[in-house]
Amino acid sequence: MYDNGYNPEPKWKEECGVYGVYSHTEDVSGLTYLGLYALQHRGQESAGIAITDGAWMDVTRGMGLVNEVFRHQVPHMENQCIAVGHVRYSTTGSSLLANTQPLLVNYAGGKIALAHNGNLTNAAEIRHELEQQGTIFQTSIDSEVIVNLIARSHKETIEERIIESLKMVKGCYCLTIMTEDKLIGARDPQGFRPLCLGKTEEGSWILSSETCGLDVVGAEFVRDVLPGEMVVIDKDGLKSYPFATDEKKAGCIFEYIYFARPDSVIDGQSVHEARFQMGRELARESGFKGDIVISVPDSGTTAATGFAYESGIPFVEGLIKNRYIGRTFIQPTQKKRDTAVKLKLNAIRSVVEGKSVIMVDDSIVRGTTSGKIVRMLRNAGATAVHVCISSPPIGYPCFYGIDTSVRKELIAATKSVEEIREFIGADSLHFLSIEGLKKCVPNLKADDMCYACFNSAYPIEDGAKPAGNSKYVFEQRKC
Repeated sequence: MYDNGYNPEPKWKEECGVYGVYSHTEDVSGLTYLGLYALQHRGQESAGIAITDGAWMDVTRGMGLVNEVFRHQVPHMENQCIAVGHVRYSTTGSSLLANTQPLLVNYAGGKIALAHNGNLTNAAEIRHELEQQGTIFQTSIDSEVIVNLIARSHKETIEERIIESLKMVKGCYCLTIMTEDKLIGARDPQGFRPLCLGKTEEGSWILSSETCGLDVVGAEFVRDVLPGEMVVIDKDGLKSYPFATDEKKAGCIFEYIYFARPDSVIDGQSVHEARFQMGRELARESGFKGDIVISVPDSGTTAATGFAYESGIPFVEGLIKNRYIGRTFIQPTQKKRDTAVKLKLNAIRSVVEGKSVIMVDDSIVRGTTSGKIVRMLRNAGATAVHVCISSPPIGYPCFYGIDTSVRKELIAATKSVEEIREFIGADSLHFLSIEGLKKCVPNLKADDMCYACFNSAYPIEDGAKPAGNSKYVFEQRKC
């Protein structure tokens, strides 16, 4: 998950990571650059940083990784005091320069820059209404809907404008917003995606999608932004504006399975500890026996170590990942895609030859890559391959900020576990149960999490995208 290489069968992709800094003593753009670097795993398509000195506002955005976009220079402005940053993986709108964030706009109330992590489920309806009223859109991303709602609001203060706008949208959003004199963070009422608050020794305030973005700049974790809360940071300090606290909570369980960095803590739950416990629970549920436990690196590694700890079977490095495949290595034919798997992963023959192997991974989406890895292990001499997955079968798409396949492309939507086992060629296959998964996040309330990708229990009423509503809904495209 944390490499830049091409994955021929992409894992589920999170839309983005957001970051914000308020400081009159430190280099806000430099801190934001470091924070985005720490959040790079949340989006690799584009990056951007907007800054202000209290009067002027500027934004630098580009396609590629953080170090590519800011290869020559990190944005700079004399007396800069606020910055917001963004790394993107697209779930609504194509991967184009025009769709990069933060969005910077001028309107009657002043200037704002906005960075958004998530997906709005009613964006199409709102956008249609705004277009009928004469609003012009410059992008094909749902984030621009929020910007226009804020600009069109007749409320007096920016806080009131934002809250009025957020009450009109549905779905998933974590926002960092910058005005000339305020840094603002907001999290949707369900709390689908994480957003936390930190503070440096010098007194700078930090907003970050994950706590790893605080650690990299030496900031102390203060607290999570609560679901349905907006926080405003200005010269007077921090103020909290709860705007929708009575909604049912629905944090994304996949943050703990796959998306977040293992060193992050989200809503009081250590991601590393959750994944380790998932591995232990897999060992208990499956009862699989073998000679060695290996992982599909890197996202399956923590669960694999948990499996080894619980089962007493040694964990070894049986697959090596090439971390130096360029991001543009995208091949058009199946034969070349097969070659890409071999370039990205390779089995260590001396480790797996003659061994019964237990292979741990975090999920199976379409199943094609899992099958190739199983064959790779057999070709390296493994006598048996038992596959353990640290999530339940993914049978339903997500509409809350993750770019997932349509349901017919999800292997668990059309095949039983036994049929999936046959498809990937494994000797055994076990998926972690939903009840087992719940045990692995003891610091979270089980009923406050979203499991819709496993059981189709979508937490927002009318919250699933209507049929045919793709990520290109604002581009009149069919694919």
